[in-house]
Amino acid sequence: MKLKFLIGFLFFAFVSVAQTGTVMGVILDKEFNDEPLPFANITVKGSTQGSSTDDEGRYSITLKPGNYTLVIAYLGYETAEIPFTLKAGEKKVINHTLAASGVQLADVVLTHTVSKESEQALLQEQQKAVEIKQAIGAEEISKKGISDVAAAVAKTTGISKQEGSSDIFVRGLGDRYNSTTLNGLPLPSNNPSTKNISLDIFSTDIVEYIGIDKTYNYRNYGDFAGANVDIISKTYKGTSMIEVGSGMNVNSNAISLSKFYLQDGPNFHGFSNEPIPNDPLGGYNFSTSWDKQGKTPIGSSIYLRGGNTYSIGSSSKFSFFLNGSFDNSYNFKEGVRRGGVEASQGIAKKDFYRKAYEYQTSSNAMANLNYKINNNHNLKLNSMFINSSSQKFEEFTGVIDIFDAAPDGGGYLSRSTFERTTLFINQLLGNHSFGERTNFDWGISYNMMNNVIPDRMQNTFVPLDNDNPLTSPLIVSDLNQSDNHRFFQDMTDDEVAGNFTLTYKFGKTDDDNYKGKLIAGYSGRYKEINFDATQFNFNILQPNINLPFIDLNNIDGFFNQNGIDLGYYSIQTFRGGLNTPNALKPQNYNGQQIISAGFGAIEYQFSPKLFVIAGFRSEYIIQDIFYDTSLKTGKKLFDTMEYLPSLTAKYEINDKQNLKFATSKTYTLPQFKERAPFLFEEVGQSYFGNENLYSSTDYNADLKWEYFPAKGEVLGFTGFGKLIQNPINQVTVASATNDISWVNTGEKAIGLGIEGEWRKNILSIENSNSEQTTNLGFGLNISYLFTNQDLDTQKVIEENPGISVAFTNEESRLTGASDLLINSDISFNKTFSKEKSLTATLSGGYFSDRIYALGVTGKGDLVDSEVITLDFILKFNVNKNISFGLNAKNLTDPTIERIQDKQNVIVDSYKKGRNFSISMKYTF
Repeated sequence: MKLKFLIGFLFFAFVSVAQTGTVMGVILDKEFNDEPLPFANITVKGSTQGSSTDDEGRYSITLKPGNYTLVIAYLGYETAEIPFTLKAGEKKVINHTLAASGVQLADVVLTHTVSKESEQALLQEQQKAVEIKQAIGAEEISKKGISDVAAAVAKTTGISKQEGSSDIFVRGLGDRYNSTTLNGLPLPSNNPSTKNISLDIFSTDIVEYIGIDKTYNYRNYGDFAGANVDIISKTYKGTSMIEVGSGMNVNSNAISLSKFYLQDGPNFHGFSNEPIPNDPLGGYNFSTSWDKQGKTPIGSSIYLRGGNTYSIGSSSKFSFFLNGSFDNSYNFKEGVRRGGVEASQGIAKKDFYRKAYEYQTSSNAMANLNYKINNNHNLKLNSMFINSSSQKFEEFTGVIDIFDAAPDGGGYLSRSTFERTTLFINQLLGNHSFGERTNFDWGISYNMMNNVIPDRMQNTFVPLDNDNPLTSPLIVSDLNQSDNHRFFQDMTDDEVAGNFTLTYKFGKTDDDNYKGKLIAGYSGRYKEINFDATQFNFNILQPNINLPFIDLNNIDGFFNQNGIDLGYYSIQTFRGGLNTPNALKPQNYNGQQIISAGFGAIEYQFSPKLFVIAGFRSEYIIQDIFYDTSLKTGKKLFDTMEYLPSLTAKYEINDKQNLKFATSKTYTLPQFKERAPFLFEEVGQSYFGNENLYSSTDYNADLKWEYFPAKGEVLGFTGFGKLIQNPINQVTVASATNDISWVNTGEKAIGLGIEGEWRKNILSIENSNSEQTTNLGFGLNISYLFTNQDLDTQKVIEENPGISVAFTNEESRLTGASDLLINSDISFNKTFSKEKSLTATLSGGYFSDRIYALGVTGKGDLVDSEVITLDFILKFNVNKNISFGLNAKNLTDPTIERIQDKQNVIVDSYKKGRNFSISMKYTF
């Protein structure tokens, strides 16, 4: 019976199939050298039957025999209608190449919404765009084994990353001259010391591509002179996918130690936030230990991500991409650290040997939802939570102060710092077309940032006998109240922002294209910032001769309730001790920044070869700050109006060569920390803000020639110039403590340079009878830069009462500017089958000497010496499910040195060590 049923079922199925046919094929994108076009709508005219193309541009529709018309459509592209006849049992193949509608000016953005992860697609956009732009996509990021956005940006022309920080320098211009956005909307800083968020807290796993605009775009805020970095979060474009991955990493310096140390308190995952204890002045109520804790320095990573796309009716689609990840790493550095080097004899006031144990974590959760209502309307919701932490335990041994503390060595200073940043980003974006002429794009965001440094600990110990410092027992230092302290910092930055742009096409031609566009828009942002800090100083009350010796393995044996009871020390803030009113009131600065901007532009095609964009933007800016600190109490109000014209032009020499030009006026605002009179104390150096700072005015010009000889190849050169009026710099103030502050250092600064970019396919072999391919590619970018600024001591003194500087030189290069930057890579790819491939990439970088800080009172500039780096990345896809990776970073392991050049004294020196990691990924 069962056999008869099975035979009957198979016969019925066969007859049913025989009475139908299938139309199938591949849809290609003419605008991207005939690459597959995902998500094109394929419908049968006059019916409800249809499909959409997958990631490889393929579609398939089953129909009864008959005569039909296939309709192929995609947002921003010409709709194609293809008649066909289908017979019973027939498999009819209809392939088609879809072309964009309208002129390039109108449709550059629309035609790239699905392909910006690939190198080739981004090069195509670079070629088509009127603006001078660069980008690095997910494909190139993966190939080069780049783990965070900061490292990715540093691989592009003219950009370098400052060692030991997250700051990037663009054409010699540092943090204050750059801006950072996510999907075109502004991001808050995660650090009171910087304007921009640390790019290294963004994992490249969540990135579709990173756009870098080094010329000003009227759609962006005018606080710009270096670059705007726009991180485009990943939007899922395929069928159902779940992917899980894990890995391990080690640092050669850290793993070679017999013991690796960190502070007590913070946990493994980096979500700690140690609160100020109850009654911190009335007794010893701190629960965490002063003593260092042993750890195993092996890093790890794990992630889980997935996505899917659903069709809703005949023209709507909904897609989502979810990502959750965690990774951590350990590092160790050691070397000399000197400070307060004298001008005449070159003797360092502080002369240490430093050991730094470091631990970093990053946790990320992201949800991207995309709803394509129809071909004319699209909505996107992005929500992202990031928790990043860094933990550093540092030990300094040697001369603490050549005049007062351990003058002949033997001193010991330790600092344990845990810093945590949480960032919650929420964005809603929309794209709408009203007919073939009018488009409306908008986006709103609400971001919440919290940066904390909970329970930073510092100890300072000196030899009892300075005549025999290396054998003498140690006692606690009583030189300064802050020598031994615990510090708590809490900073919030909440921001609401919005962009709204209306575009209207005009100048329709005989072939139904449009010569130009009118653009009008508004953007605004409202930021509230609040910074609180409380430091508990352990003020030594007894003469040194009465204090017990210090055991470095049991610091808790001295700093405890018994020490208070015996009268060794008292605990107090800068406001006072237990009996002082408001002693626990934190030092604070807070403020608001409001920018309201209107903009407009005309984009016009004057001829088949000449395209021009004339833009204008006006901004009303408010930046008010209120402060109550150990230095000063008060407020400083600031408002201004900025008018920012810009002009961009492209001339197509032929279908492979472009000549592009851009010029603009912009400005540079001082940051809250730079204006707040709060004393930030580091080991050997302190910083305070200057409320008299004011903004700089910037003039920018670029001229670029680019040549696209073949698919995936480019050769280009850019000449650029910048003039900055009243530049802001970080300087050492002429004082007993040599604190650092910020001032407008002179009348002007200039930057002139040339950049070159070259990508070449050295070898490309394709076997027509199989899916095997072999590719060898090469990339090189070089930037040469000349900068100069005048330094006017008298101007600084007149504009900043109470602040005195004495520049060593009358002019200088810009801080952070290397004369020469080089990045290069060579990549080999071997495809054995559709699901099996091998990629190996060797990449290197070089930057020449650059100034870290300007010299004063006869001292030389602090100069970071040149560095060469080399990385190797290997990836192997075993099949469609399993892949492995091997990364070897910083293979050259260069010595990182900072030198005070006139006195020729090394003030900082260390090696970072080599970093090795292995990873595995499984895709369901």
